[in-house]
Amino acid sequence: MQKESNTEKLHQLRGFAISHQRVVLEIDFSGSIWGYTEITLNPTSPRLRTIHLHSRQCTIHSVKVDSFPTEFVHHDALSSLNISNPSDVHNHPELKRKLYSALSEDDEGELSIAIPPEVTIRPLTGGDQSDIASAVGTPEPQTPGLEKSHAVASTTPKYAPITVHIAYSMRNTSDGIQFVLPSEAYPYRVPHVYTTPAAPDSARCWVPCVDNLWEKCAWNFEFIVPRQLEQQDSSSCEEDEQPDPEYPTVVVCSGKFEEQVAHPHNSAKTIFLFSQEAATSVQHIAFAAGPFRLHQVPTDEETTVQTPIDAFCLPGHESMLAHSVSAMRSAMNFYSSGYAGAYPFDSFKLVFVDEMPTQRFDSASMSLVTTDLLVAEDAIDQVYETRHSLGHALACQWVGIHLFQRLWADTWLINALSLYMAAQFMRKIHGNNEYRYRLKKDMERVLEMDNGTMPPICQPSLVDPPDQFQLAFVNLKGPLVLHILDRRLSKSGTSLSLTRILPKLFLAAMAAPHFEGKSISTHSFLRLCRKISGVELRSFAEQWIYGSGCPTFGFSASFNRKKMAVEISMRQDSPAYRVHENNEVAKTLMKPVQFFEGQMTIRIHEADGTPYEHVLDIKSPFKRYEVPFNTKYKRVRRNTKRYLARQAAAQAAAEGDQEAAAAMDMIDMGFGLEIWEKEQERENWKVADWTEEDEQAMSGQTYEWIRIDADLEWIANIAFDQKDYMWVSQLQRDRDVVAQYEAISVLSKTPNAIISSQFTKTVLVTNYFYRIRCEAALALVTCAIQRLDWLGLFHLFKLFLRYCYDPEDPNQDLFSHSYVPRPNDFSDFAEYFVRKALVRAIAQVRFANGKTPPVVRQFLIDQLRYNDNTSNPYSDALYICNVISSLTCALVSSVPPERGELTDSETRPTLDPQDRDLLKQALSEVDRYRSMDRLIPSFHNVVTVATLEFYMTLSMASLIPHEPRIFFPLTREGNYTQVRMVAFDALFLSKWYTPKMMQYFLAVMANDSSRVIRRHIARNACQSLALLVTMGELKASAKEAESLLIEEDGNGQEKTKENKKSDIDILIKALRKDREVGKNEAIREFLIPIAMAPHADYEVRWCLLKLADLLIRGAEEAPPKVTIHLPPTPVIETAPNLPSKAVKARPPQKVIIPAVQKSPLTPLSAVPPKLKLSANGIHTESGRTPATPIANNKKSGSLVATNKKATEKTRPPKSQQRHVPKALSGGMDVYDLTASQNMLKKLQQHKRSVIFLQPVDPVRDRAPNYFDIITNPMDLSTMKAKLDQGKYRSRADFEADFRLMIKNAKTYNAPATYAYNEAVALETYFDTQWSRMTKTVDERRNKDAAAQQSRAEPPRAPVTPSIKLSRPTPESPMPATPTPAPRPMIKLRVGSGVTVNGAPSPAPGSATPASKPKGKKPKAPKLSEVPPPPPAAPAPEPEHEPSPSPAADFLDDGSADLLEEVIAIERERDQGKRGPGPKEKGKEKERHHRDKEREREKEKVREKSKDEPLEELLEEKPPVRQIPKLIIGGKRKKPTATEDKPDEDDILALATPAKKEKVSPAPPPPDPGPSKPVPGPSNEKATPKPTPKPTPKPTPKPTPAPTPARNGVSHRKEKAPKAAPPAPIPPSEPPAPSAKGKEKDVSRSNTGTPAPARTRPSPSQQTPINERKCREILKTLTRLPEAFIFLKPVDPIHDGCPTYYDEIKHPMDFGTMQAKLNEHKYTTMEEFQRDAELVFSNCRTFNPPTTYPVTAVGVLEKVFRKEWAKVMEKKLVYNEKRSLIGIMNKLLNDPVTWVFREPVDPIALGIPMYHDIIPKKDARDLSTIKHKLEADKYDSVEAFEADLDLMIDNAIKFNGADSEVGKVAFVVRDKYRDMLSSLKTTVSTKRKGPSDKGTPQPSKKARTG
Repeated sequence: MQKESNTEKLHQLRGFAISHQRVVLEIDFSGSIWGYTEITLNPTSPRLRTIHLHSRQCTIHSVKVDSFPTEFVHHDALSSLNISNPSDVHNHPELKRKLYSALSEDDEGELSIAIPPEVTIRPLTGGDQSDIASAVGTPEPQTPGLEKSHAVASTTPKYAPITVHIAYSMRNTSDGIQFVLPSEAYPYRVPHVYTTPAAPDSARCWVPCVDNLWEKCAWNFEFIVPRQLEQQDSSSCEEDEQPDPEYPTVVVCSGKFEEQVAHPHNSAKTIFLFSQEAATSVQHIAFAAGPFRLHQVPTDEETTVQTPIDAFCLPGHESMLAHSVSAMRSAMNFYSSGYAGAYPFDSFKLVFVDEMPTQRFDSASMSLVTTDLLVAEDAIDQVYETRHSLGHALACQWVGIHLFQRLWADTWLINALSLYMAAQFMRKIHGNNEYRYRLKKDMERVLEMDNGTMPPICQPSLVDPPDQFQLAFVNLKGPLVLHILDRRLSKSGTSLSLTRILPKLFLAAMAAPHFEGKSISTHSFLRLCRKISGVELRSFAEQWIYGSGCPTFGFSASFNRKKMAVEISMRQDSPAYRVHENNEVAKTLMKPVQFFEGQMTIRIHEADGTPYEHVLDIKSPFKRYEVPFNTKYKRVRRNTKRYLARQAAAQAAAEGDQEAAAAMDMIDMGFGLEIWEKEQERENWKVADWTEEDEQAMSGQTYEWIRIDADLEWIANIAFDQKDYMWVSQLQRDRDVVAQYEAISVLSKTPNAIISSQFTKTVLVTNYFYRIRCEAALALVTCAIQRLDWLGLFHLFKLFLRYCYDPEDPNQDLFSHSYVPRPNDFSDFAEYFVRKALVRAIAQVRFANGKTPPVVRQFLIDQLRYNDNTSNPYSDALYICNVISSLTCALVSSVPPERGELTDSETRPTLDPQDRDLLKQALSEVDRYRSMDRLIPSFHNVVTVATLEFYMTLSMASLIPHEPRIFFPLTREGNYTQVRMVAFDALFLSKWYTPKMMQYFLAVMANDSSRVIRRHIARNACQSLALLVTMGELKASAKEAESLLIEEDGNGQEKTKENKKSDIDILIKALRKDREVGKNEAIREFLIPIAMAPHADYEVRWCLLKLADLLIRGAEEAPPKVTIHLPPTPVIETAPNLPSKAVKARPPQKVIIPAVQKSPLTPLSAVPPKLKLSANGIHTESGRTPATPIANNKKSGSLVATNKKATEKTRPPKSQQRHVPKALSGGMDVYDLTASQNMLKKLQQHKRSVIFLQPVDPVRDRAPNYFDIITNPMDLSTMKAKLDQGKYRSRADFEADFRLMIKNAKTYNAPATYAYNEAVALETYFDTQWSRMTKTVDERRNKDAAAQQSRAEPPRAPVTPSIKLSRPTPESPMPATPTPAPRPMIKLRVGSGVTVNGAPSPAPGSATPASKPKGKKPKAPKLSEVPPPPPAAPAPEPEHEPSPSPAADFLDDGSADLLEEVIAIERERDQGKRGPGPKEKGKEKERHHRDKEREREKEKVREKSKDEPLEELLEEKPPVRQIPKLIIGGKRKKPTATEDKPDEDDILALATPAKKEKVSPAPPPPDPGPSKPVPGPSNEKATPKPTPKPTPKPTPKPTPAPTPARNGVSHRKEKAPKAAPPAPIPPSEPPAPSAKGKEKDVSRSNTGTPAPARTRPSPSQQTPINERKCREILKTLTRLPEAFIFLKPVDPIHDGCPTYYDEIKHPMDFGTMQAKLNEHKYTTMEEFQRDAELVFSNCRTFNPPTTYPVTAVGVLEKVFRKEWAKVMEKKLVYNEKRSLIGIMNKLLNDPVTWVFREPVDPIALGIPMYHDIIPKKDARDLSTIKHKLEADKYDSVEAFEADLDLMIDNAIKFNGADSEVGKVAFVVRDKYRDMLSSLKTTVSTKRKGPSDKGTPQPSKKARTG
């Protein structure tokens, strides 16, 4: 077997296998255990030198190997935890890491034993093997030989066993052993000790062993204990005459009890001997010692040979023990005879102990059970739970102990089998109705949980045990899956269900010679089922076992009279798959099932009353079935003889005929009731009848009702649409409890008088199962509404009146009657549960305002007041708890509380006198029961628990003040555990995080004697924080707590997850900043010491670390240093010179190509060049131009520039700097590549492409002959690989491969099959998208080609032609460049392209006067600042970047190409209007001369470059070069005057979003004053004033900022010649391209002087009133306790201040403000603010300091200012924020932006100087910007754009414009500016500017050329 080979490998790796272990322990019941263990090892290797065993918490005294002392090392890593600074709580991440490391280290073994040299490992001979077998064998001769059971069945050589003797002791253990001893708090506690599964590896905590579930061996035990635990009398008689003690010490252990012998040396002690013959894991060994009382479960007289069953309990519980285990004999017989076969052990023992951390601990032949499961004879409710738990414990002996899982992934099968067996046993003793009802309830719970958040119940990749949360879900769903499997197998051809399969499974395990044969896997179990039943279960396993989720069905039915068939439509959906539909990672992990297949049984009850079953074969998400109709009746005939006979039988039954009643019981469960037969009773009960229309509709139906999934074969949510009277018929006539339950559930959704009457009838008819009667009673709540005149409440009262004294007046109004109950009699269990359900239902009736009617509250109080249980043979404790909990529900309103209603600082709910009186009565009665339970305790103090929950709930609802003094005394030791837990829960819902309370809780977690309490507090400490935030006790900051905006653009699931994550981050941030929580002194002082304590509980330690993660920011640990020692090498490693050609070893750098967008660029040089930061940018050490960077990282938006050899005057040809991307190596151009990649991405994401995503696997896809038919296979993954590797020459080859893939699918699959249809659908989608994409690519290629031809191709040379400008060269030296002949002036402005004071910037040197500029003059570019455009680039949108250094060559970003294109267009247009003048002719000659020179230079470059196709390819994206921005005006203009260059500080300041100003000028004010009109989209004419020519070298001085804008318009006086423009925009801010008109939209360029920015409205501007927000503020203020003196105007007489109005001339109060709001007297928010501040100032003026009014007004003013700041906070409007979030999502999803998605990590990227160049305050990336946008950090679109611009500036500033990141930066900038420009055209008029529509054309009067 495969598992056997794996075990052999494990033994070979360990070096030995264990065959037997003997344990001898002495227990003194004071916390100490000492003894020794002898382990018999079978070596598997002759090289075994060290034995590794597990041993924790044990003190090892000595070790011997084969009687020879030896050396050993015992290192318990958990007991020696240590961190660098234990006093610093911020080091909790280090503690967590070391804890993980310690657990991993201990997995190999804490105890290492060296084999002494005297011991040799020798091979076994034949005789030795028999001797060893007899020596190791057990003393029982009838037991199968251990040489067969424990020898490893393999051909490997065997060696002589060795024995290891280990002497050890334990003292005050924390795990593994639980000592329960008397204490001051529990003086009467009985001392006892037992093993406990406190931790997953707790077995090693009490015995040295190999702590592994799959390491099994035989065992022998000896326990030495005192004979008795009572104090010995000193005057006792001699030892031989000592009487037997009253409570002797008893030891119960796994295995067979051999004997009890007296201690040979101490008569006060006794020895218990046990042996476990069957191979058992140490994790399945348990023992308990103490003065237990024994109860032997009696045997069944009918059976001869029966397994002994013994039950043990502590003294005082004997009366409950017999009743609790009374059903165990029935369970043993049921399992042995029906399911599991012979019991695998010789006896079964149940031991009930105190302080169990879990409900049970199952071990071999024994189960430790908590005493909470003991039930008395007078108990009713807990009987089912106890029987189920104990029955499950017995079933685990077969499945879980004897038969165990093969892997951890098979845990579900073991748990499901044992739970399934226990459910079948409960079905036998409690009936089929109880079983099916609980089955249906469990299915509903699974449907609620398995909605996408739960993984599959079987995960083959699981290597660790499932956690507790997941295990609870597995235990719930697993038995249901087995039930479904049983139903499907029973309907197969062999009709063999699990009842025939399980016995064979257990028989095979019993007969297995080796313990490996006793393991089972999911695969082997399914194979066994398939072998026995013949049913193929692969589809079933993939859906229900290996997949997650449950289906949702929608059914509808209609009758087709022509076909005589019922047409049933079915639609299926999978909610779990919808959750993860767009998340591939989650789909891989969670494996949600998209579509469920199988058969479903429907049952049609036709007109003759006969049910007909039909099977629907579900194989598609939607299908319409035609089910044949069998009856000859066409409709339900109400006048037939059958119907009349039923009516007569019903009348006879009503008159008392028993035979008729019995006959009617088989027909209708409701006939025979007086209230439905006598008219008077019908009136008294207000019975409603069907209307005539309903009767006619009912008589016309062809069938009575239809059942869907009648056999519960699906865990599915089924919605079926049929008429109400059909559901009523199903409720009345279908005897299946599930059918009745479904009918009640559906009918409760449409309440009316008839349904209320039917529910009442269901409660009254005792033939219904009591669970159905309870459900009907609870469903009556839906009919207790005002629309029905509270008919449902009337029926509830009428039903409960049967348990009360009858009213004196027969016509008594039930809504005013006092319900005094009769003495309790719970002999009828069904009536007991119905009575409890009626009480719960009455408490749930509500008015529309959420309050309970007073009569309901009085009714519940009367039930407590008049309860009489004196003559009842059963306990009423749980009934009283039910009434108290119902009263709690009734007193609290069901309407959700308003904000802050649950906190103590808010006002309490208003109560009228009647409410207060009822509350007082309720408190009095509950307090009385609490006092009674203290004097006469109920079972487990359940009444006290209910009363504490009552106080806790009312205090949370602010109905009573929260009094910790009620709960604190009950948290101390000495109270019952459940009482303490509820008391702690009540404290956790208050401000428990105060230092003193926190210190108390931490002390309890560390030192409490109850492990259950310690764990409960540790768990709730983490969970209560989130609950307190929800309740309002802990509040996040205002901005952080606001909900996030979600844009519905198809990414809803991702955004929901992002928002949830953001909410969690906000919660954690709020907790950490809270002074009382995150800054709590007790947490910071004691949390780490408690977690580091060596005896800390396993779960408490992890909960404390989780709490530390929530509240304390962890200190960052330095990553461990890894030193790699390399051998010396004679080669001297030096940094290689970077070649000018592209290096093949480097990944492609063309990041705009999607095929290589995720490939990071690896550095070529080990030593990066030293960089220096100048005032203007980055320079290399030698002053050379920064070369193209070659280092990249996915997480960084920046690259490190490396040095290249280049001259200052010339640059190498660009072809030498480019690298051909691999995807383009086949000859495909960038247009075809982009189109193919986009098409491939769409195909992969298409829902029809699932079967085409990967190659066909003949085995997996069940197509063995596929490659015989298809010789050229193709799929989408192969196409992607070929596309990435450059194996396509054009997109036609890509299309051909896709056609081949579709052709293959159509060839292999027959028409109308699933694969064929998918291929046709995908091909149709491809044709549509491909034709559209082809047109787009062709248009783009033609457009770029036309743009290339329309301008001359300038040569790439260092000679830079210049534009003749009337400005001198700046001071910064530039390389000398020859200047060609001047060319004619063109209508261009070199500068910012914005207007000054609303008018275009004039050009200097104009012959005609120009308008006078306002402010600084723009700075003209140098002659060398306009480099030639690239040789073959298309015409891009204008963009620019300033040079990073005056000494560096300027780079071209494509604007020069635009310049050439504009020149040509303007020249043609001007020549068309008029002939060329002399000046124009001169310009034309200059242009021709320059073009010829560029052509010659370009030819030289082309001769040097041999990669011409690559040059054209890479030029598809224009190279990003930094030049001054060229702004195209509307008419002929000359260049502007020079301007000052902004310094770095100004740039950084402007890059901050808060200081972002709009670049384009605002529209002018309406008055036609002296200010200049602003030319805008309306093309209005403007006449600018003439301006003199600028001086050769102006030196502008700093001037004040412009006048603040009003209503979005910046006003300037006409005669302000020295008014300075606003601060310049950062030089890296690019334009937003636009395609409108002939001229490009470049008005937002920023190298020149920017236009006056649109500023915020001045503070004096008034804000319109928002009455809703003002009312909210007033509501908040008036709810404060300090506000009561400000709620109405001051009354000088009543308030005792006669001089008030003499001192206060303008009185104001909140009541007056509320009245003014109601009368709409406020017009602005400022008026409301002034009135509020007037209230505060008046109070301080009239009252002296330190008085109460002044103190109160301080509180009010603080709250007001906080709320007012929220109201007046400026934010983006909803539409703008929604649009910006959409833009951010597009940018984040765009492949080209991958370098900007995450913040730069200087350490990880190896660029520690990054933040020296880019300050941290200026660092930006897309994720940071998105978080700021979601957190409402931007108040305008411009501020958002400024951050994007700053991100681009940073990338260019650090990497250089010609670097790879620089190129990507320009592409990203163009993308977001395109999107922002479209956004700005749709916003309101105030947000628009001239730049939104392009650069305005000045009027003809302003034209100077």
